[in-house]
Amino acid sequence: MSGKILEKEELSNLSFEESLKQLEKIVEELDSGTMDLEKAIEAYEIGTKLKKHCEKKLKEAQERIEKIEVDEDGELNINPIDIKE
Repeated sequence: MSGKILEKEELSNLSFEESLKQLEKIVEELDSGTMDLEKAIEAYEIGTKLKKHCEKKLKEAQERIEKIEVDEDGELNINPIDIKE
């Protein structure tokens, strides 16, 4: 993965889980301290793209989550869930 910069199309095709797995692998590689400087910089750039992609996927999922409430009259209301950051 850290051998090349991800293209926008490649990134958009990755699921959240795939992106997170690749991001975790990059973090492990960087933490090991065994990469040369150029590869470390490239891995960091890829990691940054993966992080943003994961955040985008989480935001999209959050927007889809709804909560069902029963009001005082016994009627069901479906509202977006309010998740504080």
